[in-house]
Amino acid sequence: MEAGGHGMDAEIAVVGGGIAGASTAFHLAAHGRRVTLVERGEIASGASGVNAGAIDSIGWGHSPDLQAHLTAGSVELFKQLQLDHDLDVEFRQSGALQAIQTPEQYEFTRERVAALRARGHEVVLLSAREARSLEPGMSAAVLGAMYSPLRSQADPVRATQAFARLAEREGARILTGCEVTAIEPRPAGGWVVRATSLELIASDIVIAAGAWCQTLGAMLGLEIPIVAVRGQMWATASVSPRVFQTISSAESAMAFHHERGGAAVAPERDDGEPPDLTHRAGARVTRHLYGRQRRNGEVIFGGDRQLAGWSTVPEPSGIEVNRRHAAEVLPFLAELPTARTWAGLMPFSPDGKPLIGRLPGRAGLWIASGLASSGFGRGPMAGKLLADALHTGAPAPVLAEADPARCVRELAGR
Repeated sequence: MEAGGHGMDAEIAVVGGGIAGASTAFHLAAHGRRVTLVERGEIASGASGVNAGAIDSIGWGHSPDLQAHLTAGSVELFKQLQLDHDLDVEFRQSGALQAIQTPEQYEFTRERVAALRARGHEVVLLSAREARSLEPGMSAAVLGAMYSPLRSQADPVRATQAFARLAEREGARILTGCEVTAIEPRPAGGWVVRATSLELIASDIVIAAGAWCQTLGAMLGLEIPIVAVRGQMWATASVSPRVFQTISSAESAMAFHHERGGAAVAPERDDGEPPDLTHRAGARVTRHLYGRQRRNGEVIFGGDRQLAGWSTVPEPSGIEVNRRHAAEVLPFLAELPTARTWAGLMPFSPDGKPLIGRLPGRAGLWIASGLASSGFGRGPMAGKLLADALHTGAPAPVLAEADPARCVRELAGR
């Protein structure tokens, strides 16, 4: 990865070195386009490098929608990294168990599994005995689990850096340590990106800056309604193999479903907050749980999704709530002390849907963001879909669900 230089040009500039930006750069370069990626820190230094490394997929189904494309498609791209490009990103199709802890959760999960299977997705409702045969450390008090055999895991930093490395192999320039300070139109057409020690001229720009897309939008006179949501995690010291799937709980799945009224797209809220948070107006409304055991032996878990400004400082009481929840599902965790904690900022949109496509009212401007809490698992395919749309000029029909024009507006007074 290069440090920023002075004046240079590119056919396409990608702003953001997370997994969506790195995948976009790789797939554009693979199309033969001349690409420069600009990242203010290092590759994977934002949310793409501090997440749990879980990769969600329940298969394509009979009529693949955007979620199926982003999840099932990304699993295939992770497999390519590991198996075809021979880049060890610690990918493993481990499967996933979503623990059921109450009769209400059981009924919700039973109906959910039936609906998903009717649409051709690969999920199974397991009894408690069946779940514990796959995950021996699971509590005897668990009533059952939803099993998703296609769900996978990988190392977030390794995987994000692997996409950047592939982009470089295809001829892309990767510039780190370059914080963008301005994006301006050129009278002759195209754009100039001004960054630390850098002036970059490009005909097209892809904004893939995660939670910071709103800031970049303001440089363009656009309101990009992406808000930063803090997610936080904790880890044990390395232990012998104890957790074999990725693990979650049905508690928040049920709560988020009810909050949305059962709709796939969340309605606009009066308070302006995005959907699927664990806290509303500063108070907890549900617990959320996800985790796995890394190759190095650490057991890592997280869960809270909270509006906290730009703070990436973990909140101790939230960590303790999450620890107790994790120990309800995997009791052995109660005996393992916390070795470290951390947090990151996730990009949420008002309706919970991604923004992938051309920005309205600005020729040559594109965005790949709003991937919320599952950006790592959906970012690779988001980047590919965006790259294909830019290269061909014909977005895949499924991207209609992610059209930025539905919520991006001109800034008032511009």
